[in-house]
Amino acid sequence: MSRFWSPVVHALTPYTPGEQPKITNLIKLNTNENPYGPSPKAIMAMREAVNDHLRLYPDPNGDVLKDAVAHYHHADGITRANVFVGNSSDEVLAHTFQALLKHDAPLLFPDISYSFYPVYCGLYGIEYRTVPLNSDFEIDTADYTGGGAIIFPNPNAPTGILLPLAKIEALLQAYPDQVLVVDEAYVDFGGTSAISLVNRYDNLLVVQTLSKSRSLAGLRVGFAVGHVDLIAGLERVKNSFNSYPLDRVALAGAVAAMEDTGYFNRTCAAINASRDTLIAHLQALGFEVLPSKANFVFVRHPKHDAAQLALALRERAILVRHFKAPRIDQFLRISIGTDAECESLTSALKEILK
Repeated sequence: MSRFWSPVVHALTPYTPGEQPKITNLIKLNTNENPYGPSPKAIMAMREAVNDHLRLYPDPNGDVLKDAVAHYHHADGITRANVFVGNSSDEVLAHTFQALLKHDAPLLFPDISYSFYPVYCGLYGIEYRTVPLNSDFEIDTADYTGGGAIIFPNPNAPTGILLPLAKIEALLQAYPDQVLVVDEAYVDFGGTSAISLVNRYDNLLVVQTLSKSRSLAGLRVGFAVGHVDLIAGLERVKNSFNSYPLDRVALAGAVAAMEDTGYFNRTCAAINASRDTLIAHLQALGFEVLPSKANFVFVRHPKHDAAQLALALRERAILVRHFKAPRIDQFLRISIGTDAECESLTSALKEILK
């Protein structure tokens, strides 16, 4: 603490990221990273981008990436004007909170959700109200009344439960004067993107990342898709903060990753298959597993404390995520690793539970 801190800094409760330990031979299933490397085409593109042109600033608008995103979603009528790009989906979300989510009524989001949302509210002075998930840990859209805007992940995090697209569309129709932000960090592992609704609803913004399904967590690239007026608001905030959020190497790698649909489809399918196998093995060990459409599972065991399980796994060089939060303090979030990593996890749990 410093006497030079501003009042804003004094009041902040920062986000706590997943642990990134420097331990060798660790099975790391705590931060939802992709167990497979980036597209070889993306790696090649980034290597080629490391040249004398790095003395020059990158394109401040990131048009080449906007075009790649638009092309990927061309069937939904998406154009460059519908796309915003930034340094990770976290930065895109930060600009979204500042540009679109501060209104006279509170912002609404689930009580069990991405824990960065209240941090952004504290940073930008946004009033908010959390809406409880139902007894099955699902989002009940009927409860989202009386707000100025709405945001939630889909699939939700850390539960992994997917809200059907029809319910998202019903929300858009019920509240046409409120912005709805759908945070789709995990949608590629079994969900249907709300991007298909963008050209029908001017109050919808969809945020995605290349960190998960395209294996580029270390590159920090995210984007949003929405009505051109929403995108214009994000651009105004971005250009008042950092006009060059994506460097030349990041742009090259991100474009190649978006274009390599074959590699993307194969790795997503492999993760989904590993997830289904892991779910079956965990259920056989007595775990309750919430239905997941993400690259992680959210589980609890009726006879074993979650914190103790996490500690016992750590002692065996396996990291999982435990949240010390109301309603979910007996759950573990386990990222989907390779089949070999999932087998090691299952074997360790058998030993711990016996």
